[in-house]
Amino acid sequence: MKRSLLLLTLVLICFYPSGEAQNNLSTVNDLKTKQAGTKTSQKIFVKHADQCLALIEQAAKKISIKGVAIVAYLPGDVTETWISKMKVVGNLTSGKANLLGIAYTKASEMADTHRDSGSKIREIYSGELGYKGGLIKKVNSGYILAVFSGGSGEQDLEVAKIGLDWLSKYY
Repeated sequence: MKRSLLLLTLVLICFYPSGEAQNNLSTVNDLKTKQAGTKTSQKIFVKHADQCLALIEQAAKKISIKGVAIVAYLPGDVTETWISKMKVVGNLTSGKANLLGIAYTKASEMADTHRDSGSKIREIYSGELGYKGGLIKKVNSGYILAVFSGGSGEQDLEVAKIGLDWLSKYY
C-alpha cells in the first residue's frame, strides 16, 4: 500500500508541472504572437497615417468644408492605448467651437464603445457630445478610426469614411 501511494505521488509530481509548464508556454507564445501583430499594425499605421489624412483633407476641400481630421490605431480588444495623427484642414476653430476638441470627443466615444460616434448605443457620458462624424473598424490586431469635425454630421462622416476605407485596406 505504501509503495502504491509513493508511486502515485511520484507520477503526479512528474506530470503536473509538465502540464502546467506546457500551458504557460502556450500563453507565452500567444502573447508573443499578439505583440508581433500589434507592432506590425502600429508600423502600418505610422507608414500610412499622413497619406490617409491627406485623402481626408482632399475630400473635405472637394465639398468645401474646413475643420480637423484625426486617424488612430487602437491595439487589442480593450482600449488602453492608441497611436493617432491629427491634421488641421483649414480651421482649428470655427466661431466659438473648438473643432479639435469636438473631433477628440468623437474619438473618445468610439474608443469606449467601439462603435461609430453618435451611435446612441448608450447614454452620452460627461465629456462626450454624441456627434456623428467618426467611424471605427475592427482589424486583426485592434481597431482603426477616422474622424472629421467641421461640417455637418453627414459631411464629416463622408470624408472620414474615405480615410477609413483607404486605411483599412492595409490591415
